[in-house]
Amino acid sequence: MSTLQFVETSLRDGNQSLWGALGLDTAKTLTIAPVMERAGFRAIDFTTSTHMGVAVRYKKEDPWERIRLMAEICKTTPLQFMGTGFRFISWESAHPDFMALAFKTLARNGIRRFCMADPMTDADAMIECARMAKAGGAEIVVCALVYSISPIHDDAFYAERAAKLAACPDVDIVYVKDPGGLLTPKRARALVETAQRELKGKPLEMHCHCTIGLGDLAYAEAAELGVAALQCASGAAADGTSNPPAERVLANLCALGHDVDVDAEAVREIGGYFTALARAEGLPEGKPAGFDAAYMRHQLPGGMVSTMRRHLAESRLDGIEQAVIEELGRVREELGWPIVMTPFSQILLGQAVINVTGHERYATVPDELIRYALGRFGRPNIPIDGNIMDRIRALPRAKEIEAEAGPLPPEELRKRFKKGISDEEFLLRATMPEGQVDAMLAAGPAPRRYEPASRAAIEALRQATQSDAAHIDIERPNFKLSLRRSAA
Repeated sequence: MSTLQFVETSLRDGNQSLWGALGLDTAKTLTIAPVMERAGFRAIDFTTSTHMGVAVRYKKEDPWERIRLMAEICKTTPLQFMGTGFRFISWESAHPDFMALAFKTLARNGIRRFCMADPMTDADAMIECARMAKAGGAEIVVCALVYSISPIHDDAFYAERAAKLAACPDVDIVYVKDPGGLLTPKRARALVETAQRELKGKPLEMHCHCTIGLGDLAYAEAAELGVAALQCASGAAADGTSNPPAERVLANLCALGHDVDVDAEAVREIGGYFTALARAEGLPEGKPAGFDAAYMRHQLPGGMVSTMRRHLAESRLDGIEQAVIEELGRVREELGWPIVMTPFSQILLGQAVINVTGHERYATVPDELIRYALGRFGRPNIPIDGNIMDRIRALPRAKEIEAEAGPLPPEELRKRFKKGISDEEFLLRATMPEGQVDAMLAAGPAPRRYEPASRAAIEALRQATQSDAAHIDIERPNFKLSLRRSAA
């Protein structure tokens, strides 16, 4: 059996799947970086433009500084940036020259591996991005075959796209990306074998989620077929809606006779760190999930299902849940079978609720769906139903959106800002509110060290000072505090 490698995903996908991309900051990232470097991962799934926006908006931290500082520590382990088509921070398509500048600036700051994961698995769009990234200094370009369940997402669909990616010299690696956690072992085998036939020796990686307990099984099947790497999260940042945990996957692979090129002790230390961090910060810990056959039908992320039920109940419409699910399937077919993941899952569910509760289907169409129909979020897998497209185009709002100016090139956008700002600052200002970028710059350099135990102690002391109790005992993992109020 060939030697397998791991791509570590806690900092990007684990943080996003379980903690809404808000769980980590620069200090929490840099603290574990030396151990991640020591582990011998094939790469670290590090950031996306969405995460960079979160750093500015919610943490008031410079995402470029975070990349540079991480790259200084991880000198042998490539940091990965994941892109989703021609977009940077905003969900709307950006000008090609703007994207070329973004790729070049990312590479200059320390991103070595670029992952292109177009939600529609648009091979042509990914190839264009791959060429831009390589021209901008990327060392490695990875492109995704994004898995979904629909009548069009069959072996022929993926074979055609895999063949295109294999033929492009700027694409170094292809990976099967299963963001919904939908891959059964049987389907994983068929998809991996289909991809490998078309890739003709180009490396294939596997990226699954544990949403309904299938991720580990799909990984075991993929390992038997000789994939180059499996993408895993660690500790509390794994499992649940996140990726399979590296420690468990490593143990399973070893038990099955596979050789994994990774430092097992470092893997354990990384898992322990993210678990301690989650407990200190009160973040949810990923837990193993059971199989849910209904999920294979609607494919809605777990958080969206609970949110939908709450909103329907608050509106006294909880009796229409099944009708909404069935309508979502019809809407998805009419819109060309988009994958049921952000932002398309929100678009599909919103339109389904409107159609079920309104007097006529598509009588109201939100801006997001209009923009999708007009191609602002990329090309649909197949053309949108003609009747639906005609109805959308006839809307006055659709005409207003169509009349909006297309994405501007960097030279035009720069005219909006003071002269002499860096490319890094320009890319943020061109895609984010001015006040948020100003606040980030005013905050100064981010802290660089984080200790979960210290965080627990500080929180415990805060609680103690706000209490009037005479006797307080506080226990946290690896921490115990007993306080007695002295008599006046």
